[in-house]
Amino acid sequence: MAERSDLIKMKGNPLTLVGNEVKVGDTAPDFTVFNENLEPVKLSSFSGKTVAIISVPSIDTPVCDMEARRFNREAGNLADDIVILTISMDLPFAQKRWCASAGIENIQLLSDYRNASFGNSFGVLIKELGLLARTIFIIDGEGKVRYVQYVKETTDEPDYDEVLTAINKTLKK
Repeated sequence: MAERSDLIKMKGNPLTLVGNEVKVGDTAPDFTVFNENLEPVKLSSFSGKTVAIISVPSIDTPVCDMEARRFNREAGNLADDIVILTISMDLPFAQKRWCASAGIENIQLLSDYRNASFGNSFGVLIKELGLLARTIFIIDGEGKVRYVQYVKETTDEPDYDEVLTAINKTLKK
């Protein structure tokens, strides 16, 4: 499995990402994650829709909490043919509890806990922590990756405006 150590840091310390790097223009690899009922969810099940994949280290941390809440708010203003998936390594039970307490209704929170299918397929599994890097991938209805953002410092939030611009640009194609 490929490893890269030049993309992200935690509190200034470099981290290693495991898995195959996915770049703009690539066909998005399929993966299987799990919803709050432990049911498998595949990327391929959203064929024909624009999909924004937001990966976060853990939903129970302040930055991940703020990020998921922000994307939940923004999703309410987007077209119906956009799906926002927020993926972490948190157990589905913890995700379900968090969604209920946070009032999350516009994004799908999914877990990669079982075998890091998403983390390995997209090259965002943090070797040292067993968590996912804070990244965003936008995939068009044909399955092509149209945008990638790696948040360089895991304790920082993403560039929301850039992500929303990329989503709208992808929807217009």
